[in-house]
Amino acid sequence: MEDILFTSAASLAQAIRAKRVSSREVVEAHLRRIEAVNPKLNAVAQLAGDAALARATELDDVLARGQVVGPLHGVPFTVKDWIETNDAICAAGIPERRGFVPKRDATVVTRMRAAGGIFLGKTIDNARNDNRVYGACHNPYDLERTPGESSSGEAALIAAGGSPVGLGSDSGGSLRYPAHCCGIATLKPSAGRVPLTGHFPRIDSMIDTRTQIGPLARSVDDLALVLPIIAGPDGRDPGTAPIPLGDWRAVELRGLRVAVFTEFERASPDGATVAAVRTAAAALTGAGAVVEERLPPRIEESWDITLVHWGRVRSYSWSQWRAERQHRLTTDQIERGLFAWGRLQRDMLAFMERYDALLCPAAPGPAQRPQDIAGAEPFVFTLPFSLTGQPVAVVRAATSPEGLPIGVQLIARMWRDDLALAVAKQVETALGGWQPPSLAP
Repeated sequence: MEDILFTSAASLAQAIRAKRVSSREVVEAHLRRIEAVNPKLNAVAQLAGDAALARATELDDVLARGQVVGPLHGVPFTVKDWIETNDAICAAGIPERRGFVPKRDATVVTRMRAAGGIFLGKTIDNARNDNRVYGACHNPYDLERTPGESSSGEAALIAAGGSPVGLGSDSGGSLRYPAHCCGIATLKPSAGRVPLTGHFPRIDSMIDTRTQIGPLARSVDDLALVLPIIAGPDGRDPGTAPIPLGDWRAVELRGLRVAVFTEFERASPDGATVAAVRTAAAALTGAGAVVEERLPPRIEESWDITLVHWGRVRSYSWSQWRAERQHRLTTDQIERGLFAWGRLQRDMLAFMERYDALLCPAAPGPAQRPQDIAGAEPFVFTLPFSLTGQPVAVVRAATSPEGLPIGVQLIARMWRDDLALAVAKQVETALGGWQPPSLAP
């Protein structure tokens, strides 16, 4: 193959099955790329190079006998350091865990391996644009800017060609904001679509319905490849529902009703971001969708609801109540927050009876320098759809005057992950999607 590094995971899988390239060649190419770019990016927390090469050789031998393990046969993948692996340290940015190796894989990792994927390594999570174990990760389009938090290393490494596809997690925007900053594609699945078993911090549907594990890649095709692999109940996460996943390729764009908005009370994007959303809207109109400007109800309340959620006390033990700190909220504040959260969800469901999808910015502007970031400002557009649990895809739609990627969010009705992927694919196809960073070499 001419360019292994920037070929999609789906195309790599096809090439390996057709024996146009070996799995070992693919893994070797990505290891060389990591060696070249990671000193600048600092995206990799733990590299499993030797084990990946050994597994690639095994899978090449399996293929030589005429057998295919699964849809990812021989394709390497990487994993955010909050998702546990039984053969690599999972520090999750916490110094006390810097040597901790989990006893078992997270469910999603088990499923990726069972599909023939080859675990290549763990990637750094930036929390408040730093990592207390590995240091800060950097943006491949401008090393002085944030790659977004907290699936930071995944987004940066995939954008730079060090990994074809990976897994991250998103509570308030931690898949979507890094994808926006680094110009790649991602999907926050519907709440309850993908099991959270093996995620750290420990999260389930009783603790936080906002958090989801999802794929990151340079193309929407690869998101669609990975989603059915990782989706579905695992018998351990009670919050995962057995909802069938529709075929994204069968979605008819003509006649889809799409509501678009670019600002609300707390959110004022820059001109380039507004233009990117308008261009994406035109791409959907060109495909036959009916697009109109309409602001969903109550999304300006999402910040206050999230503040209350963040203020709640949790137990750091799964078996006994061991509060992490003293309560700072009154019972009345907690109950009012939960009431407002439920009201937001109900009103959004009613709004979505009129629309199949929403289109809006992923962030108010392109990736910032860490010292210029104010609080939760980058997440003002992502927080509402964490609270509603809807599936959300992010895809690159434009480039800022500084040469930085600008992503847009494409939000579908609950459980219509297929529709979110389909409209994101249309925007990607029309506007070009991922573009190589200037990072040398």
